[in-house]
Amino acid sequence: MGKNEKTPIIIDDVEYTFEDMTDEQKTLVNHISDLDKKIANMRFNIDQLNVGRGAFVKMLSESLKAEESK
Repeated sequence: MGKNEKTPIIIDDVEYTFEDMTDEQKTLVNHISDLDKKIANMRFNIDQLNVGRGAFVKMLSESLKAEESK
C-alpha cells in the first residue's frame, strides 16, 4: 500500500481505519488476524487427518474382508 492509503477494518458492520486505532487496538486486530490464520490451518490439517483416517479404515475393512473370504 502507498503511504497515504488507509486499511479499512470492519467490526460489527462499522468501518474503522487500522492506522487510526490505538496501539492496543492494533495489537488486538493482529491477534485476531493471526488466530484466523491458525484456525484456517487447523481446518486444513483436520481435513487431511480425516481423509487419512478414512483411508486406513478402508484398508482395515478390506483386509478383514479378505481374511473372511479365505
